[in-house]
Amino acid sequence: MRGALLHAVGDEKLDIRDDFTLTPVGPEDVRVRIKATGVCHSDLSVLSGVLPMPLPVIPGHEGAGEVVEVGEHVKSVQPGDHVIISWTPACGDCPNCAVGQPFLCMTYVMKSFMEARFVYGGQSPAFGMAGCGTWAEEIIVPWQGAIKVDPEIPYEAAALIGCGITTGVGAVINTAKVRPGTTVAVVGCGGVGLSVIQGARVSGATTILAIDPLESKHELAKKVGATHACTPDQLTDAIATLTGGQGFDYGFEVVGKSAAIMTAWQATRRGGDVIIVGAGAMDDLVPLTAFNLLFEGKNILSSLYGGSDVRRDFPFFANLYKAGKLDLDSMISSRIRLADLNDAVAALRSGEVLRQIVVFD
Repeated sequence: MRGALLHAVGDEKLDIRDDFTLTPVGPEDVRVRIKATGVCHSDLSVLSGVLPMPLPVIPGHEGAGEVVEVGEHVKSVQPGDHVIISWTPACGDCPNCAVGQPFLCMTYVMKSFMEARFVYGGQSPAFGMAGCGTWAEEIIVPWQGAIKVDPEIPYEAAALIGCGITTGVGAVINTAKVRPGTTVAVVGCGGVGLSVIQGARVSGATTILAIDPLESKHELAKKVGATHACTPDQLTDAIATLTGGQGFDYGFEVVGKSAAIMTAWQATRRGGDVIIVGAGAMDDLVPLTAFNLLFEGKNILSSLYGGSDVRRDFPFFANLYKAGKLDLDSMISSRIRLADLNDAVAALRSGEVLRQIVVFD
């Protein structure tokens, strides 16, 4: 089968090849034929080494497809079911799962660093990003990582729910719990940033400011729910105009950079909530003083995978899409083939595209 392999961090090109095979399906595993998968900034972070993964690795973690085989102990899905892939399957037994935080479960994440699910060249093992590797035609995941979805949901939209939508909308609904009538600032208008904007709209925020240095992204941000847009150097004026100088009730950082976190901090009022959504580097320190942390009274909240329980939230977001409450179609900038992945990665690095979706035959 076909797939795209990263041999080493910093490689100029992915190795797109057609000689992959899968390891056998275990009793609690599900084999999925991938129908659509996103090209996400987190994938870029794997290519650059910001998100460490075992190598060689097949990137891709935002995907949807059809179940083709299940292990003997699997009861949740069966062949023919449409599923969304979760890159953080919840084991259900660890301390995080026990206290209702399945998005923090590390059981299968750690296992993915030790188990190579792919073989190429006849004998060489390869890992899947976060245990997934959706930039391949088929993958094997634990049954907790294949969540059944309404077959009426197009695979392209379902793939977005697998990461970008859940991360962004979930950050609003689950982590921040944005209240109707409040004000929201969103730093970064990529795919996840647009999802945050949509979550704020669905939650009833009355003022939603999209902040991005690329003015070309402002129009789409407004289309999906932002009431206003500005560049970072226009933020001070926007705070004065839209909040009377007080700042916003919620400031979301959706870039993964300390500078963007500080922009979100600046945008948020005293006593407001600053929500960190972007995946940043381990050596990127945030320059906040102890004085600021205490006397400004702001709450810093991290939102990993939107604080979601995917068994509940994947179907919920799918229903919002069916009801016309979430605009997922506008977020897809192009549909491409696997052979075009290197061009897609280059386009994503440029910052001018949103979600490119790889569509498999």
